[in-house]
Amino acid sequence: MNEELDYAEMLEIPVSTVNVVKKKSLFKHKPFAPKEQPAPVQDDLKDLVVDSVNERVGAYTYTEDLSEPPKAEKKKLFPKDKASRIIFTELIAVCVLAVAIFLTNIFMPTSAINTFIGTLTGNKKTETEPAYSELTLSPVVSDLSDAVVNVSESGVLTFTAKGSVYPICAGKVASVTKEEDGYTVEIAHTSTFSSVFTGLSDVYSAKGTSVQVNIPFAYSDGEGEVRVSMYDNGTLLNCYSLSGEVPVWNS
Repeated sequence: MNEELDYAEMLEIPVSTVNVVKKKSLFKHKPFAPKEQPAPVQDDLKDLVVDSVNERVGAYTYTEDLSEPPKAEKKKLFPKDKASRIIFTELIAVCVLAVAIFLTNIFMPTSAINTFIGTLTGNKKTETEPAYSELTLSPVVSDLSDAVVNVSESGVLTFTAKGSVYPICAGKVASVTKEEDGYTVEIAHTSTFSSVFTGLSDVYSAKGTSVQVNIPFAYSDGEGEVRVSMYDNGTLLNCYSLSGEVPVWNS
C-alpha cells in the first residue's frame, strides 16, 4: 500500500480508490456465532487512505455535469401582445397588397385595381396622338390679305406680302432662330408632325409658347419671301394642295 501511495504522490494526481490487503493471522480463532457487525473495517480503511492521499497531493474534485443542456426557447414568429399582433398583421397586408399591385401592373395593366390607383394618384392614360393627316390645316395669311400663296411640287408653301403670319395648325413653338434673311420658327403640332416658317421679319411668340390658328405669331414686311414647310418624323410632306389660300390634305 505504501508503494501505491508513493506512486500517487509522484504523479501528483488524485486517487479515488485503493486496494487494501489484510494479512492472515498466524493464530487461528475459533469460529463463533455470527452477529451483527459494524460496517466493514476494510471499506473504512479505504476511505481514510483515499482522503489522506488526496489531501497530500492537493487533490481537487472534478465533477462532470452529465445533465442535458437547457433547450433554447423557440421564438414565435407571431408576437404575443395585442398591439404587436395588429402591427404585424397590417405589415403583412401591406406586403401582400404591394405584391398584388406589382403583378397586376405587369400582367393586367388595365385591371380595375390599376385604374383605381391611377385615379387616386392622378395618373391619366396618355391619349393616342392623331396622325398628321387627321389634323385640319389653316391658311398662313389672313383672309383680308392680298398675298398670293403658292405650293411647290416638293410641298413648300411660299408667299411675298406684308402682313401677319398664322400657324398652319395649333401647336407649340419649338425653336426661334435669327437668320440673315429673317427669323426661322419651328412649331411642333404633335411629337412627330411640325412646320417650319422662314423669312419672317418679326416673331411675337417665344420658344415654348402655345400658338393657335386664329392668332398671328409672326409678321412679314413684304420685302422677302416667306416659306412654310411641313415635316413628319423629319420627312418633308407634299401630300396636300391649296383650295384658294387654304391647304388641304390630298385624299
